Parts: sequence; C-alpha cells; structure tokens
Amino acid sequence: MGTRYELSDKSLVIGRGADCDIRINDHSVSRRHARIQPGPDGHCAIDLQSTNGTFINDVPAQTQRLRDGDYLRVGNCIYRFLAGGNVESEYHEEIYRLTIIDALTEIHNKRYLMEFLDRELARSARHKRPLSLLLFDIDHFKAINEEHGHLGGDFTLRELAAVIKAVVRKEELFARYGGEEFALVLPECTLQGAATVGERIRALVESHRFQFEGKSFNVTISLGAACTEGEKALSPIDIVREADANLHAAKHGGRNRVVA
Repeated sequence: MGTRYELSDKSLVIGRGADCDIRINDHSVSRRHARIQPGPDGHCAIDLQSTNGTFINDVPAQTQRLRDGDYLRVGNCIYRFLAGGNVESEYHEEIYRLTIIDALTEIHNKRYLMEFLDRELARSARHKRPLSLLLFDIDHFKAINEEHGHLGGDFTLRELAAVIKAVVRKEELFARYGGEEFALVLPECTLQGAATVGERIRALVESHRFQFEGKSFNVTISLGAACTEGEKALSPIDIVREADANLHAAKHGGRNRVVA
C-alpha cells in the first residue's frame, strides 16, 4: 500500500516471477503479467499474454498508452500512473515517504527494510552475488531509559542513528527494525566484509560521547551478521532469523561485539 515506482527510459515488468521489477505474490497474477514500456509519446502498458488480463481504467487492454491519472489493474493490485509534473504525484510521494521513514530517527522503517531485502535477495539469487545483513541493538538500553528517562532514551536512538547514518554508503540501507534494534543491508558484501563493517560501526558507537541534559554517557552495541552468496533463494525472514541468532550469540558472549 502506497509503494511508488519511478519510471525511466527502461521497461519495467510486473508479475509473480522472481525476476520481475515489480513482484506481486498473488496467484491471480501471471509469472510475467505486464510490461510498462517507454516510448516517444510516453509510457505504454503491454499485456504479456497473462491469464487474467491487464486492465486500464477497468477496461481490458493489450497495448495502451498511459495518460496522467490512469488506473492500471494487475490481478488484485491497482496502480495509478502519475506524470512528473502532476501536483498529486508530489502528494503521493510525500505520503509514501511518511510510510517508509521512522518518525523518531528519520531513517527507513521495518516496512521498507523488508521490501528492500526482498528485492535484493531476488537479485542476489538471480546473479549469484553476495548480500549481507547486520542486525544490532543497544546494550543495556533499559538502564539508559531508567537513568535518563524516556526522553533520554529517544535522544539516544536519534543520536545513534545520526552517527551511523553518516558512514552508510549510498547503495546500502540503514533502517530501524524496532525498539532499540537496527539493521544495515550490505549488497555485494561477503560475510567477512560484513563482520569488518560491523566492527567499524561497533567501534564508532563505543567512541562516541552521548550528551543529554548536561550528562555525558557512553553507549555500546551488539551485532549479528548473516550472508547469502545467492546459492539458494531466501526470504527476508530467513536472513533476518540468521542475523538475529548471531545477535543473540553476541549478547550472550558478553555484548559489545560482532558475531558472524
């Protein structure tokens, strides 16, 4: 709900298959259902001989140029085509931004994390390329809340996010997984590389001085890493579960460490 897809000069395939640009996990959708094709007069919707058909404004369509405001229906999903200069597109863009950004830390939220992981895992399996995930949380966060209050806890989460966000590369994804738990997705990164990145982040947080209402304190984090080389298809839950198991091992091993 609310997901936005930018169109460019490349065609975009919608369907149930893992190699589709827009993947819909719905049996009413064919494996390769429809294609959005750019052309000299704009973008066209082309049905790819799907079982249940492609509809533009509730009318079956084989090939049809999309006009500003048109509704495209594929299976049980409805998309709306909005031109770049459309004021409504700016409104939808802001609504979408609000649905994928965590309000407290201003980094991506769990919803966007799982969407991003789903896409990157499919790409990793398709091209047999590595993909790593770091899952980490703040050590003794309950004690921070007790000493500095919930406002101090919120400050700690915001400050931690800002410190780490400054070193995250453009192709990586940094997100709040929930509570005091965070995630970092590392495309094209091996398990050894993820452990190195995790150690760098761990040291960065440990050396940072947190200051709230005149009080200075230190924070440490524990990290768990997981990786796939694309040798088998994994779901976002699969790789999160593996990283979470290593995070628990880091906690039980004494905290303030990386387990890969």
